Amino acid sequence: MAATQHAQQLKQDSQTYLTTALLQLLETHDLNTISVTQVVKRAGVSRMAFYRNFETLDDLLAVYFRPKLTARFNDVVNGVPQAEKLAAMGQFFQELAPTLQLATQRGFEEIIRQVFNQNMEAFYQTTLAETPLTPVQQRYWTKFMSAGVYAIWREWLLTGQHESLTTIHGLIAGVQTQTMASLRA
Repeated sequence: MAATQHAQQLKQDSQTYLTTALLQLLETHDLNTISVTQVVKRAGVSRMAFYRNFETLDDLLAVYFRPKLTARFNDVVNGVPQAEKLAAMGQFFQELAPTLQLATQRGFEEIIRQVFNQNMEAFYQTTLAETPLTPVQQRYWTKFMSAGVYAIWREWLLTGQHESLTTIHGLIAGVQTQTMASLRA
């Protein structure tokens, strides 16, 4: 039992070292210019340790960001009273802004977008359960809305957040309502 716990701790430590090393490198380098060799050297682990845990640097970033964004997303969606959701969403996106800016500058935004869309799709699937939409309509509406919501938040965050949070939320709510109404017609 102790050997298994020790092996699990070593694996976790390797993942932490590799993630830290990659994030440090991303402060000054684009993702597509960073090699696994650079990451393992900076992390002080072997290439084998990298490939035991990840297939690519993208995988490493996805493993790092997925639980962080999902937990934060779930806090906002499920853990906040309805009256406080707008403020909680605003805080979530304000916290995401530096990460999104770095991801955009360093070439790993696609990973952030994928994790965001996965969370939005899970949210919409649960909220659409009570609608009269067909499975095909639900699937495509969910994809459309997930991509659209990401695009709106991205634009707002990267252009300085000049519009109020209420304006952005109203825009998204209006698009949701109108597109859903058109499907029901």
